[in-house]
Amino acid sequence: MNKDGDLLHTVTADNISDSRKRLGKFMVWGTALFCVMLALLQTMYQAGSIEIGFETWRPTLYSYMLWATALCAAQVIVNGEKGKRTLFVLPAALFVVSLVIFPLLFALYISFTDWNLASPNGPQPNGWNNLVQMWNDSFYWNALTNMVYYVLAVSVEYVIAFGLALLLNAQIRARKFFRVVFLLPLMLSPVAVSWMIGKSMLEVRFGPISRIIRDLGGEPTFFGDPEIARFMIMAMDAWTFIPFMMIMLLAGLQALPSEILEASKVDGASGWQSFKEIIFPLMMPVSVTAIVIRIIFKLKLADIIINVTSGGPGGATDSVTSFIFREYRDRSNVGYGTLLAIVYLVLIVIFVTLFLKLVSRWMERPA
Repeated sequence: MNKDGDLLHTVTADNISDSRKRLGKFMVWGTALFCVMLALLQTMYQAGSIEIGFETWRPTLYSYMLWATALCAAQVIVNGEKGKRTLFVLPAALFVVSLVIFPLLFALYISFTDWNLASPNGPQPNGWNNLVQMWNDSFYWNALTNMVYYVLAVSVEYVIAFGLALLLNAQIRARKFFRVVFLLPLMLSPVAVSWMIGKSMLEVRFGPISRIIRDLGGEPTFFGDPEIARFMIMAMDAWTFIPFMMIMLLAGLQALPSEILEASKVDGASGWQSFKEIIFPLMMPVSVTAIVIRIIFKLKLADIIINVTSGGPGGATDSVTSFIFREYRDRSNVGYGTLLAIVYLVLIVIFVTLFLKLVSRWMERPA
């Protein structure tokens, strides 16, 4: 009994025998070895190296489930009461592994195969051919270059969102009404925005905005010129997601301690001085969070491009995601498209990691 007399949260130390510990370890390592051997056997069978194997990967999945069950049971056998607490987390972790790690490993295998859905032969290993094709694929590198422009546009979106958040945080008339109005674009899906604006209002022949420009003597070229088309994609995407950044920044502004702001006014600080010296530094953690989440959304930009321009004209508006989508849909090239997706995932992880490190160092620098 603890000194508070609470027996409910007291965990007693179990006297675990050596034979019981050996049993638990044998269960874990035995089933793990069986799972690995079955996976290697199936991999060699799929590659055509041996003739013994299974038609599907289902037996390998069953062996993994056997190992996961043995691992959970071994926690109780080896650690006793302490192991029971591990079971609150371990099954969920194993389930995440089965949903994330295994598909990633399978995608890595597929990326080094020549697998076209139009071919009856299925995936055929082709070594480094997909990497060579990617290196010489100018359209893929063009899509990566476009992603640089799209990501840089987040800085402009952040400035606009911060300005709107400051405006909606001020004591203005109909403030609640404007908060709802500015959030409306976020309630629409990007597909709806692309059809409503890109395919309807900005349509070259029959769109109302195009007609007005034509009546005024101009020539609407929203998606005919590469630079204008890229800008229009940025504008539609920004119109959809600026409210997301705005609402996060607004929540951060409302959480700022009012005493500090009132003290700055008493000291005679101007509005710009209060913003520069107090508001902006205190909002930095919220700003970084909003920017990182927005960049992650931006790196997945595809739906607006697919619906409005399909990457045109000449790939000027292509994002990596839309380009990979067309590799799957139009060319049915599963192996090459999977390799492009994995390379893009690696680039995203590297970029986000470096970005967070740079921001962390910048925030920790002495004032």
